[in-house]
Amino acid sequence: MANAKSLVLGVFVGGVVGAAYTLFNTPSSGRDFRVNAKLKSENLKNTIFSLKEEGLQLKDQIAQTSKEGAELVKELSEDVKSSIESWKKTVEPHQKNIQMYLEQIEESLKDLEEKAKAEQNTDAQDETQHGSEETKH
Repeated sequence: MANAKSLVLGVFVGGVVGAAYTLFNTPSSGRDFRVNAKLKSENLKNTIFSLKEEGLQLKDQIAQTSKEGAELVKELSEDVKSSIESWKKTVEPHQKNIQMYLEQIEESLKDLEEKAKAEQNTDAQDETQHGSEETKH
């Protein structure tokens, strides 16, 4: 908003300075000068009025755009939230199944480890017995 005020003030001051410069450097009669000054002041008024109208339109457009942007962000966040909820509902049953399969695999691995240890112990005992039988012969 400060930039718009500065722009309007700059245009106004520039117009006044231009009018004063024209006043002091115009080699025309008083009547011609008054007609020209009147025309230039009308042009300046029209320019200022036009700038004011365009500024108001820009302000309205910015307000509308920000309102639409806020609504769009709200809708987008709701869509993302519902998508995440849907994904969770879809994945949750599978997650439970995967967890159950992992537990079964862990149990199978433990059983295999125990069988492997038992087999190693049996093999070690057999080797010990074969070694002691060979020393006896």
